[in-house]
Amino acid sequence: MNTIDCIKERRTIRRFTEQPVEREVIEKIIDAASMAPSWKNTQITRYIVVEDKELKDKIATECCPDYNEKNILSAPVLVATTIVKKRSGYERDGSYSTTKESGWEMYDCGVAGQTFSLAAWELGVGSVIMGIYDYEKVSELLQVPEGQEIVALIAIGYPSEIPQAPKKKTVADLVTYR
Repeated sequence: MNTIDCIKERRTIRRFTEQPVEREVIEKIIDAASMAPSWKNTQITRYIVVEDKELKDKIATECCPDYNEKNILSAPVLVATTIVKKRSGYERDGSYSTTKESGWEMYDCGVAGQTFSLAAWELGVGSVIMGIYDYEKVSELLQVPEGQEIVALIAIGYPSEIPQAPKKKTVADLVTYR
């Protein structure tokens, strides 16, 4: 599949089969995601892969609203993306490089998350990126290392259904030329 087709065909998947996602496949996805660009090549995104069903289900039921709970319970694997703090968007002396301040951390992790999802799709694995959950409790349950911060949860698995594409804005709605 070429890149543009992958981008256009990828869907957010919220219902998965019970088939496990093999570690080899997960590592191929993360390897591809590691190629995502980042601020001054800081490569701050990290991945915590939750294969343990009890832990995954505990995060779903105790840390997430109903709609995200269902996504996670349906998926065989949950991936938490974290960032290494105070690198992206910072100078060596700890000052911010731009007025965007620490916003570059989220930007870099978002680019890596989308690259992760596209690589997964290419390998037949569906994903849904989620940002609404109890950050503190999930961080505690996953034992997020000191100096890192959790950003998003990504439920992954083999799709049990592929939804229709949602309506998208036209290029004319999105672009302004000066």
